[in-house]
Amino acid sequence: MQAHVSIILPVHNAEPWLDECLRSVLQQDFEGTMELSVFNDASKDKSGAIIEKWRVKLEDSGVHVIIGGHDSLSPRGVGYSKNQAVAQSSGSYLCFLDSDDVMMPQRVRLQHQAAVQHPSSIVGCRVRRDPPNSTERYTRWINQLTPEQLLTQVFTANGPTVIMPTWFCSRAWFSHVGPFDEGGQGVPEDLLFFYEHLRKGGGVVRVDQSLLLYRYHPRAATHSVLETTIWTHRVRFLEEQALPRWAAFTIWNAGKQGRRLYRSLTAASQRKVVAFCDVDENKIRKGFYCHEDSQERPKPRIPILHFRAARPPFVICVKLKHLVLTVLFKTVSTRTGLAWSLNSGVFPLQTRETREEGQIAAERVEMFSRQDGFHSSDSII
Repeated sequence: MQAHVSIILPVHNAEPWLDECLRSVLQQDFEGTMELSVFNDASKDKSGAIIEKWRVKLEDSGVHVIIGGHDSLSPRGVGYSKNQAVAQSSGSYLCFLDSDDVMMPQRVRLQHQAAVQHPSSIVGCRVRRDPPNSTERYTRWINQLTPEQLLTQVFTANGPTVIMPTWFCSRAWFSHVGPFDEGGQGVPEDLLFFYEHLRKGGGVVRVDQSLLLYRYHPRAATHSVLETTIWTHRVRFLEEQALPRWAAFTIWNAGKQGRRLYRSLTAASQRKVVAFCDVDENKIRKGFYCHEDSQERPKPRIPILHFRAARPPFVICVKLKHLVLTVLFKTVSTRTGLAWSLNSGVFPLQTRETREEGQIAAERVEMFSRQDGFHSSDSII
């Protein structure tokens, strides 16, 4: 008999957390049929024995359990394990769970309700971090994004706007988008899937209740993904999704991050950059940025303008405060031609200069939006 929901659980050396994780599966209050699909990716600890112990308890409670895995010398990675767990399952809907996390009893029920209403969306939820004060700013970011920002902040440094351990979607939609990349350690398989999901027109929805205890610890798989890898994928996605519609654009920030973005672009995209703009008088007085690593002769020299002389469209590379972010994302529309590459998401500002730059950016963007007659309800990139 086909289950309504399959809980997808990849496992690799999860002994310290697995009992609590599997107990949370047993405690779900979902009234439909539910199965647990576990794939044990070459665990060398007692994970296998713990899974077997809970298999009996879950089966006795009406939760069918499918267990797959391998005992090779080394694991094949999170993407491979998720794909295998999905392949061996049967549910019409997929609920993804990490083996070090804990679901609240209502998670499957509430996310199933949302997924039925949004068949081509990834449905996430709010989370509670453990330990409570770990990654405080990141946790605030994922929990406080507005429904609009779930789509408009996809170019930020923080990855998917609903985090992978909270994902819930229909099997049909997963099959349309997937599978996960199986490149193994160091590959951001969740981000790559998320980008493909967006390319195919998928939506992003969040249940605004805290339905997952999201653990932070040194052994978490996310630590194996380098920041440079994430950056490369983000820039390529920006070039693919935003830049083709523009003949030219300005990079807002003539400092380290703005220059890094420029150097990371393809040659074709670099040729579209007509200027950098900034509020730093020292940078503006210099007058230009020379791309010393370029193979072109003469080497490209990009003007550095004061913000008052700059014109949209912009790619903005500044750290912004909550209030400034709110202003930015409420006043910019796709039709104004403004895109965002916010390098650190929602981080507090540390210096007067950065605060000024962020506020000026917000005011400048608001001015352009008013001039062009667009409103806060318009969608943005």
